[in-house]
Amino acid sequence: MSDKVSRRRLAKLAGLSAAGLTASLHAAEARPASQPRRGGGFPAGFVWGTATSSYQVEGAVNEDGRGASIWDKFVRIPGKIEDGTTGDRANEHYHRYKEDIALIKALGCKAYRFSVAWPRLFPDGDGKPNPKGLDFYNRLVDELLKNGIEPWLTLYHWDLPQSLQDRFGGWRSTETCKIFGDYAAYVAGRLTDRVRNVFTLNESGRFVYFGYGIGIDAPGLTLPQAEVNQIRHNSALAHGLAVQAVRAHGRRGTRVGPAENVDACLPAIDTPENVRAAEIALREMNAGYLNVIMTGRYTDAFLKFAGPNAPKYTDAELKIISSPVDFLGLNIYAPQNYVVATDQGAGFMPLPIPKSFPHMNSDWLRVGPETIYWVPKLAAKIWKTDAIYISENGASGDDVVTPDGKIYDTDRIMYLRNYLAQLQRATAEGVPVRGYFLWSLMDNFEWVYGLNKRFGLYHVNFDTQVRTPKLSASFYRNVIANNAAGA
Repeated sequence: MSDKVSRRRLAKLAGLSAAGLTASLHAAEARPASQPRRGGGFPAGFVWGTATSSYQVEGAVNEDGRGASIWDKFVRIPGKIEDGTTGDRANEHYHRYKEDIALIKALGCKAYRFSVAWPRLFPDGDGKPNPKGLDFYNRLVDELLKNGIEPWLTLYHWDLPQSLQDRFGGWRSTETCKIFGDYAAYVAGRLTDRVRNVFTLNESGRFVYFGYGIGIDAPGLTLPQAEVNQIRHNSALAHGLAVQAVRAHGRRGTRVGPAENVDACLPAIDTPENVRAAEIALREMNAGYLNVIMTGRYTDAFLKFAGPNAPKYTDAELKIISSPVDFLGLNIYAPQNYVVATDQGAGFMPLPIPKSFPHMNSDWLRVGPETIYWVPKLAAKIWKTDAIYISENGASGDDVVTPDGKIYDTDRIMYLRNYLAQLQRATAEGVPVRGYFLWSLMDNFEWVYGLNKRFGLYHVNFDTQVRTPKLSASFYRNVIANNAAGA
C-alpha cells in the first residue's frame, strides 16, 4: 500500500512529465553554496499552531443530522483501507473537543487549524442546512477562543457530500463548484465574526489525482488524463468561487487562501543555475493548480504538454480562479524533485531519488529538511506573495509505547528539529513565512492507511480514546516557548 500512495507520484499533478519537459543533463558548473545569515529565532508574532481535519478526527458520522460523505462510502469497499478501519469513530473529537482543545493549550499553541465537515452542515451538499452541525462548530470556535487559541478554518478537507458525487459526479461537474461557493458563503456568514482566517481547499492535487486519477482515495475512480485535468481545473474554480464568497459574506478583514501540497522542487546543489532551474520546476510542476490560482493563466509548457488533454475553460473562469488571496498555505513534508539545470527542454531536469534515500516509517516521507527552506523561498519569488503559512508539516513514526507508558518518539523529534531549523533559516533571510501548523495534534484516521500510521504529538489509544503526550509534544512546547528551532 505504501508504494501505491507514494507522494513522488504527485509529480504528475500538473499534467507534466520530466521526460516531456527536460532533456539529458549537461554537466552543471559546481559553485560553493552561499552561507545563510543566521537569526536568533523566528520573527516576533510568528504563528505556532497544530492541525486536524474533520473526517480524520470527528467520528459521530451518523449523529445530529450529518449526511454521508464520499469517504463514508469509500472506506467500506473491501481492500481500500490498509487495516480495514473507518472514520466512523475516529478520535470522537465531536464529543471530546473540549479535552482536545486543552491538549492544544498545553502545547502553548495560539492557533488551531481544523476543517468543517461539509455534510455536517449540508447533509446533501446543498438545500436546507443542518442547524445541529453549525452548533458544533460554534461551540468549537467559542471554546478555542475561550482558551486563547485562534481558529483557522478549512472549508474542504476531502469529505465531499456523497449526494453531490451521486448527482453530479462530484468535482467532475462545475455544478459542484457552484454549490461549494454557496456552502462557503454560508460558513463565512456565520463563523467569520470569530474566525479571521479561512483556507479554501486542502491539497487539491492529492484529492484530484488520488481520487479521480488512480483511484486510491475516495471516490476511487480511474479516469482518463483529460478528465483528471478538467477536474483539477474545476477544483481551482471552486477555490476561486470560495474566495469570492468569503469576500462577499465574511466579516470585513477576514483573510482567505489555499492550502496546497505543493509539488516540492529544489536544487540538488545550491548554485545559481540550479536555483533558477528549481524556480522554473516549481512553477511548471505546479502549473495545473497553484500557478493558475496565483497568476490567472496556465503556462505555455503546461498547455503544450497536455495537448488534447488540456482542460477546457473560459477567460471568465480564469478571472474567478485568480481572485486575489491574502496568503498562501503550503503543506510541506518531503522533496518530490531535486533538480539540476540543463540547457535543453524547459531548463531543468529532475534527478531520480535513490532507493537508499532516508525516510520516515511512511515510504513516501523522505527526510529532506532543506525542502521547507527552498520551497517557501522560491514560492514567494514566483508568486509574489508576502504571507506564507506552512499549513501542514509533520512525520509518522513507529511510536512504541514503552513499559513505563511513554512514547519516546525521537525519530519525529529528529525530523521536526531539522525541518524547523531550515524554516528558521528561511525566515532569517526574510522569506515571508508567517506561521507553522504541525500535523498533527494527535494520531487519527490516516486515510488509506487507516489507524496504522501515526502523525500525532499525542498518542491515541483508539480502544479507550486515551490521549498520551509523546516526547515530541514536549519538544514542540519548547520550540513555541522559545520561538526558536529546538537544539
